[in-house]
Amino acid sequence: MYGVCGCCGALRPRYKRLVDNIFPEDPEDGLVKTNMEKLTFYALSAPEKLDRIGAYLSERLIRDVGRHRYGYVCIAMEALDQLLMACHCQSINLFVESFLKMVAKLLESEKPNLQILGTNSFVKFANIEEDTPSYHRSYDFFVSRFSEMCHSSHDDLEIKTKIRMSGIKGLQGVVRKTVNDELQANIWDPQHMDKIVPSLLFNLQHVEEAESRSPSPLQAPEKEKENPAELAERCLRELLGRAAFGNIKNAIKPVLIHLDNHSLWEPKVFAIRCFKIIMYSIQPQHSHLVIQQLLSHLDANSRSAATVRAGIVEVLSEAAVIAATGSVGPTVLEMFNTLLRQLRLSIDYALTGSYDGAISLGTKIIKEHEERMFQEAVIKTIGSFASTLPTYQRSEVILFIMSKVPLPSLHHPMESGRTGENRNRLTQIMLLKSLLQVSTGFQCNNMMSALPSNFLDRLLSAVLMEDAEIRLFVLEILISFIDRHGNRHKFSTISTLSDISVLKLKVDKCSRQDTIFMKKHSQQLYRHIYLSCKEETNIQRHYEALYGLLALISIELANEEVVVDLIRLVLAVQDVAQVNEENLPVYNRCALYALGAAYLNLISQLTTVPAFCQHIHEVIETRKKEAPYMLPEDVFVERPRLSQHLDGVVIELLFRQSKISEVLGGSGYNADRLCLPYLPQLTDEDRLSKRKSIGETISLQVEVESRNSPEKEERVPAEEITYETLKKAIVDSVAVEEQERERRRQVVEKFQKAPFEEIAAHCGARASLLQSKLNQIFEITIRPPPSPSGTITAAYGQPQNHSIPVYEMKFPDLCVY
Repeated sequence: MYGVCGCCGALRPRYKRLVDNIFPEDPEDGLVKTNMEKLTFYALSAPEKLDRIGAYLSERLIRDVGRHRYGYVCIAMEALDQLLMACHCQSINLFVESFLKMVAKLLESEKPNLQILGTNSFVKFANIEEDTPSYHRSYDFFVSRFSEMCHSSHDDLEIKTKIRMSGIKGLQGVVRKTVNDELQANIWDPQHMDKIVPSLLFNLQHVEEAESRSPSPLQAPEKEKENPAELAERCLRELLGRAAFGNIKNAIKPVLIHLDNHSLWEPKVFAIRCFKIIMYSIQPQHSHLVIQQLLSHLDANSRSAATVRAGIVEVLSEAAVIAATGSVGPTVLEMFNTLLRQLRLSIDYALTGSYDGAISLGTKIIKEHEERMFQEAVIKTIGSFASTLPTYQRSEVILFIMSKVPLPSLHHPMESGRTGENRNRLTQIMLLKSLLQVSTGFQCNNMMSALPSNFLDRLLSAVLMEDAEIRLFVLEILISFIDRHGNRHKFSTISTLSDISVLKLKVDKCSRQDTIFMKKHSQQLYRHIYLSCKEETNIQRHYEALYGLLALISIELANEEVVVDLIRLVLAVQDVAQVNEENLPVYNRCALYALGAAYLNLISQLTTVPAFCQHIHEVIETRKKEAPYMLPEDVFVERPRLSQHLDGVVIELLFRQSKISEVLGGSGYNADRLCLPYLPQLTDEDRLSKRKSIGETISLQVEVESRNSPEKEERVPAEEITYETLKKAIVDSVAVEEQERERRRQVVEKFQKAPFEEIAAHCGARASLLQSKLNQIFEITIRPPPSPSGTITAAYGQPQNHSIPVYEMKFPDLCVY
């Protein structure tokens, strides 16, 4: 019997005998190394037997697992690992199939140690570079099982941590094995990414309680290595770093879904951390794809709670700033367009109180303060992203935002009704806030490109609007564009410094481009500054902004002509406070006096004309003694000290135009221009922008024009235009058109049917009438006009003109150039 058994044992295949010999009688003795070396040599010598060796090892391992002989299981897996590391022949694929079957068997076990053992073997296998490709290998089971291990909820904290870390390592191994092999299963498919990415984020999110304990110094490094959060972060970075252009979308979408499902947008700390990892891990040229995904997700959540949308926007802000250092591509305007659209939607939600435009049963009520928080987040995002853009892109964004601002003009109709007015106002404020964020810190050497005509016209039209907040935003935006040397904060407070050198102003010579810009737009700027000073609703911040704007124009864009015009402008503002035709409150009048004093004090020291400085200094000192309420130190304070007796101000308290023109004329400035009082010219823009009705504005314009005409004494009161007069004008215009149409029909009919003699006589009469008119015109142009000095009074008090030669005529000084 024993001989027969021995004979049968000798007849067994050699590979089976070699495999059996590596297992000791006692599993605690471990793998028999000498026999393992023989098995390895045999596998290398006869690679065609490798698949059989793997199948037999797999058979033994499955049997040992079923019999709970875990020591032999560990020995079998160690042998498999050594064979995998040693063999790289073409037959390795069949052996790998047996190996993966054994790993899957271990992962299916409920024993944590076996799961960890199988994972470690798979990780070793994943690090092996195979010489031959595999066309039919599948890793679907491993992705699912490792993802499940990442979500382990074992009762023992230490075992749970080990299982989760094994799951993360297993996913990392799957990614390494498949991500660069086109013949393998596409790991970037949504069915795989939807399992891998959430598993990593789950471990990244849940920091174990063991970390909060204070480990001993010797245990600290080990604890750091066993942290699932750090391991998950490394794995996520590796995964995203390997993503190609076409795979970014599949990798980012599970992140967004995970943040939605677990309500992680509202705290936003974890969401920001995730996208920082993403933006710093992917290739820079793929950054704009992430931005597009976030924008699409923001649109998809346009009806979500304001806190959720605010979280998405803040994440977008962080991601956009990082992306701007790489390549943002064509998503710049797309991003701003989406943000502005969300801003308008938020305004509608805040006005209506619901996402559907009407409150009904079951409608989610919107909290206005949450919408305001979301709006501020959008504005902050617009500013932070714009600050990273190059100048040319920033200019495009500025023009784009300005085109979205609803302003009263002939081409941009405004919404009517109370709701429409509120919507217009809120939209204007939010978009101008956004524009202010974008323009802050904007540096452009050429003002013509920084403030093109179409942009400047729309921006200045808002200066004349009724809303004080809107006017203030426009002034701040203008200051941001003009301030190119960081002098704005030095004029944050209005004062009359005796020595402005303490401000340490950065002043450069006005460039040729700036001179051209001021020649083209200076009168437009002066007019709007002048009209802004006359607003009754101005507060201290408005006057501070006006002072800063005047000061920065003097520093950044001024030549001799601009300085003269600015002085004329400020003196005209002083006249507004003195004459008070606008019936301004006492505070506004004192503020205008103080504004003029502060600016003239500044410009006098910038021009460095001693006589000019002396005159300004004398007036300021006189005001300090007799009328401190006309100086900024007493007006622009928390509790202004004002005076009710502003009528009949003595001349010693005023800056005199004649004196200033005299002292500056002696220093080379244009004294004739300085003598002219500044008077703005009203345009159609004022009629559309002001709060007055159309009829009132036209009447005002007619009155101003007639006031400036030489026949001031014979001025006829302007006709009041009412609804009835406008209606009558429309009806009359229709009747006139009908009459004109009838007259043309009669003329055509006459030329068609009338005899030739009648037509010739008619044309001759018209020719003689034309000739007589021409003769009158020639007589007037050839004969010199009457001189003002040549008018005498004839009999009966009738005036009689004497024509005198042109060279003897006396022209007024205004006509001499």
